[in-house]
Amino acid sequence: MTTLFDSNASRRDVLKALAPVGAAAAIPAAELYGQFVNKSTAKGGRIDVHHHTSPPALRNGRGNNVKGQNSPWTPEMSLAQMDKFDIAVAMLSMTQMGDTLYSNTEQGRRNVRIGNDYGAKVMADHPKRFGLFTGVPLPDIDGVMKEIEYGLDTLKADGIGIYTNDNQTRWPGDPYFDPMWKELNRRKAVVYMHPLAPPCCTKLNDSVPTAMNEYDFDITRACTSIMVNGVLHNYPDVKIIIPHSGGTMPMIAGRIKDRYPHNPKTEPYIPNGVIAELQKFYIDIAHASFPYPMAAMMKFALPDHIMFGTDFSPEPIESTVNELPNLGLSAKVMKAIERENAEKLFPRFKV
Repeated sequence: MTTLFDSNASRRDVLKALAPVGAAAAIPAAELYGQFVNKSTAKGGRIDVHHHTSPPALRNGRGNNVKGQNSPWTPEMSLAQMDKFDIAVAMLSMTQMGDTLYSNTEQGRRNVRIGNDYGAKVMADHPKRFGLFTGVPLPDIDGVMKEIEYGLDTLKADGIGIYTNDNQTRWPGDPYFDPMWKELNRRKAVVYMHPLAPPCCTKLNDSVPTAMNEYDFDITRACTSIMVNGVLHNYPDVKIIIPHSGGTMPMIAGRIKDRYPHNPKTEPYIPNGVIAELQKFYIDIAHASFPYPMAAMMKFALPDHIMFGTDFSPEPIESTVNELPNLGLSAKVMKAIERENAEKLFPRFKV
C-alpha cells in the first residue's frame, strides 16, 4: 500500500489520498496540494538554515518576495511566512551585501558590526524563533578575528556567516584566512557560506543575470578552494554549510576528483580521497529542491549533512517547499532534512 510519505508516492497519489471521492474535480489541486506542502513531517516544525535579515541601515539590492507585498523586510514578515510554512526556527544571515560588507574599508567593517547588532536584536526579541550567523569583514583578517570574538562571545551567535569570496581577489581557502579557520576550529564553530559573485564574473558579456549562474558556480569555487588548501583536513572541527543543494559541486564532483592537483603539498589533504573531503560540507536545499539538483545532491551528500533552507526573503518560500512532495522521499528522510540534522548542529533548538 502506498502512503503519503512512501518513497514510491507520486503527486497523483498524494492528491488522490487527500481528496474525497468525487471531490477532486471540484477543489483546485493547488489548494489541496498546498495543505500537504505547508506542513512539515518533523516534530516541532522545520528549521530553516538559510534565512536572511535586511538591516534597515544597510538595505540595498533585492527586497522581500512575498506576493502582494513590496514593503521592506521586517522580522514580523518572516514570522508570518514561517508560521504559514511550519518553520519553527530561522537561522538569520545577512543577504546579498558584498560591496557593503566586503569593501575592505573602515566603513565596511562598521557595516558588518551594524548588521550583526541588528541580527542579535532580532534574535533577542524572538529567541525561540531565530538563530544567528554573524558576519565578518572577510577582506580584513584583523577585522575578521575581532568580529568572530564579538559575534560568538558578546552576541552569543550560533555561528559565523561568510561569502564564497572576499569581493577582492581571494576565496576562503586562501592561506590568508588560516587564522580565521584556526580560531573557528578551536571554537568548533558552525560556518554558513553564502554565494557571492566574484568581481571577475559580475560583468561578463553573456547577456545572463549574475544570479542565474555565478552564485552556484562560486559555491563550487569556494568549496574546492577550501579543500585544495587543506582547510577541511587541517580544521576538522569546523562545520561548513553551503546552500542551493551544493550549487554545481555535487554534479561535477567526479571531475573535481579526477582533476585534483596531486603534489607533495596537497596530497596529505585527501587521506580518504577527494569525495570524502567534499562530503564534509553540510548542504541546504534552498531554491534547489527541484528533482534534478536533488538527484545529484542526494547521491553525493551524507544523509545527516542535508538541511532545509528557503533563501527568504529574496526568494519566496514556495520555490523550495512546493517541490518537496515531488521528490518521493520517505518520512524518515524528510524529518532528517527538515529538522533533525539541524538540531545536531544547533542543539538549543532541539525538541
